[in-house]
Amino acid sequence: MTRPYTVVALVPTGIGAEIGGYAGDAIPVARAIAQVCDRLITHPNVLNGAQLYWSQPNVSYVEGYGLDQFAAGRWGLRPVHQNRVGLILDKAIEPDLRLRHLQAADATRATLGLDLTDYVVTDEPLGVSLRTSEAGASWGTLDNPDSLLRAAERSIDRAGAEAIAIVARFPDESGDAFDRYRSGQGVDPIAGAEAVISHLVVRQFQIPAAHAPALSPLPADPSVSPRAAAEELGYTFLPCVLVGLSRAPQFADASTGEEGIVRSRDIDAIVVPETACGGSAILNLSQTAARIVAVRNNQTQMRVPPAALGIRAITVNSYLEALGALVAHRAGISPAALSPHLSPSRPLS
Repeated sequence: MTRPYTVVALVPTGIGAEIGGYAGDAIPVARAIAQVCDRLITHPNVLNGAQLYWSQPNVSYVEGYGLDQFAAGRWGLRPVHQNRVGLILDKAIEPDLRLRHLQAADATRATLGLDLTDYVVTDEPLGVSLRTSEAGASWGTLDNPDSLLRAAERSIDRAGAEAIAIVARFPDESGDAFDRYRSGQGVDPIAGAEAVISHLVVRQFQIPAAHAPALSPLPADPSVSPRAAAEELGYTFLPCVLVGLSRAPQFADASTGEEGIVRSRDIDAIVVPETACGGSAILNLSQTAARIVAVRNNQTQMRVPPAALGIRAITVNSYLEALGALVAHRAGISPAALSPHLSPSRPLS
């Protein structure tokens, strides 16, 4: 009997990935990979598309910090049928914009049947600031992180939240970097700050969390790239986050004997952009028996290929080729056997 074939698909946040660096443009990649494996583990950056999403029963929505802990062998993933999702709103969100987010939350309850708790407003404005590193990656800071943690604790303890959706008021975007992003040519200027927010909650409470930014509606622009267009559809990016969190696996101590949880040793393959191999998850998973498939045409700002770190990987040109590599691996077929030029056996030196 063979075990479930399990794949991790990574596209790190805020590094300008040509596929997965925009609004949900890696969802087709996730959908395709999910067809050639039994279990796909990926993160919100891959699956979030503002008001667009595509939920599949064999796809696990795992926040980045939790995914790093999973890859390090500290946390396991416990599947769930449904999470009760708590909603936290930044005190800095204006009344009309707050109403739009509450209406989006109510819409997911009415049309999708999601189980949401009563919402919590932070006791202080979170104070989000956006930053860009010298390498071009985006990141950010919070002026009042303790206010976020107090709100999360209240949602968990008083409302019974099993996962946390956070909506923080972000600075309204403008300038060359934002224009390049909307035209499909730059780094998402808010993605790195979003990761900081969700990391904070997951690290503190060890439950699933994800973030949706609150921004003023933008004027219509005919030059917006199709890859960024999902962010142009409405007043909020919240629906995809609520859907993802509603079935996100819970975190469990991987060192226990608990049955039914997925551990890092269960991973068979990892798919990652070729130039984005410097992250914690890849570095840890490269120490396991999992096969790493590096995708060349998904370029990023990181420029850290597997060879530079001594990581053994199969490099393919595209995600279409990556799908073939996964199918062959699952079937137990050596990639060399699919080439017209097979070298003869040689004696071991």
